[in-house]
Amino acid sequence: MAIQEQVNVNVESNGRSANWSSRVTFILAAGGAAVGLGNIWKFPYIVGENGGAAFIAVYLVCIAIVGIPVMIAEITIGRMGRQNPVKSISNICKNYGISKNWKVLGFVCVLASFTILSFYSVVGGWVLHYVVLTMSQSFSGLDQAGVEGAFSDLVSSPSLLLFWHFVFMGATMMIVSRGIKGGIEKVVTFCMPTLFAILVILAVYSATTDGFREAISYLFNPDFEELTSEGVIVALGHAFFTLGLGMGTMIAYGAYLDKDVSIVRVSCLVALLDTIVALLAGLAIFPVIFSNNMPPESGTGLIFQALPLAFSNMPFGSYFGILFFLLLTMAALTSSISVLEPVVQYLEEKYELARRRATLIAGGACWAVGVFSAFSLNLLSDFHPMTFITAFEDKTIMGVLEFVSSNIMLPLSGLISAIFVGWVITKKVGRDNSFGSGTVGSFLVATTKYITPLAILVVFASSVL
Repeated sequence: MAIQEQVNVNVESNGRSANWSSRVTFILAAGGAAVGLGNIWKFPYIVGENGGAAFIAVYLVCIAIVGIPVMIAEITIGRMGRQNPVKSISNICKNYGISKNWKVLGFVCVLASFTILSFYSVVGGWVLHYVVLTMSQSFSGLDQAGVEGAFSDLVSSPSLLLFWHFVFMGATMMIVSRGIKGGIEKVVTFCMPTLFAILVILAVYSATTDGFREAISYLFNPDFEELTSEGVIVALGHAFFTLGLGMGTMIAYGAYLDKDVSIVRVSCLVALLDTIVALLAGLAIFPVIFSNNMPPESGTGLIFQALPLAFSNMPFGSYFGILFFLLLTMAALTSSISVLEPVVQYLEEKYELARRRATLIAGGACWAVGVFSAFSLNLLSDFHPMTFITAFEDKTIMGVLEFVSSNIMLPLSGLISAIFVGWVITKKVGRDNSFGSGTVGSFLVATTKYITPLAILVVFASSVL
């Protein structure tokens, strides 16, 4: 039997019957997983902190050598295994006589998803709170101290944080509990086009401001003298994290992908969609910042403090502020459902639970851990649980969860994915199933085997050390 036919038989025999309705639906879902707060919140401020256009140029190269190869690897594992990340790897190992120890990758992915959602949902709650504030025009007439005070009031209030954390997790759980076609597909087919439309509207609005020309120069006129070695590491790390890699999402979504769809093509399209959204976010945000004479390197306060103040001082700014935080809500929600999916898949298939029960257990546990993340911003702000380790001595509960998941679990699982597919699966099955044939296939195999692992090791070492 030919290799490709053997792969197809294995895909059909592992018990996954539900598929995405179409390739476009998968791209929207995977794009929704990739397009999150990292694109619209984190990307603009790390661009501001690392020199603008030169950083973006390096970031795009990193997407090609790290982001796309790891995405191809993860989708390959999901489509070949056709179940949750742990079981998918176990299926592949069993079918091709590979050591079952590789399934540790699946456990790392599921644990990373759980850990990330436990604090991501708290930040998602911030966004929902700001939707209400902008709709009620609470920022109208406030000065900088007033806008900063609104954010301080939020993070210092345990009850407010818990309420919005509950609402955000509840919405996430409700969508995931309905399954792929009844829940996730319906949400992403509405949210992703709407998100894109809002971004375009905001970018067009920003083009009418005085700071638009300065923003264009800042984003697209690189000055590599402004780029430091630290900025290169940040670009490499963000290229990896922005695509939603290392947490099992693409493995989980790949389990529903039809065997006739080109993994290389959809991976490139998802990466392109993610990059376009990030650049559009820059075009929407930086003109507003420059028009109000605010520093682009405002850090995390850029979204929750600088922009509300800027919108409150601009014509029709309150309406565009509402659109902006609705945009953030959709981005946060499409990411959160993709992060919860691998955990629910695992419980559903490991313990033969009904979908809704598995979602209730997984989501409820994430919410419970998230309570401590929320309290670490106020009631437990002075509690540092890992003071016995130098790198963690000043980190709160939320800080520890974020650091361990983002700086250790995600690079580790991405590294193992690249090695597993690039060295082990390709040797056993052949490259055509994942990377395609011809020059492009050869380049992707070589990149996945050599360049991608090395780049991830650099990120991992710089993050930990």
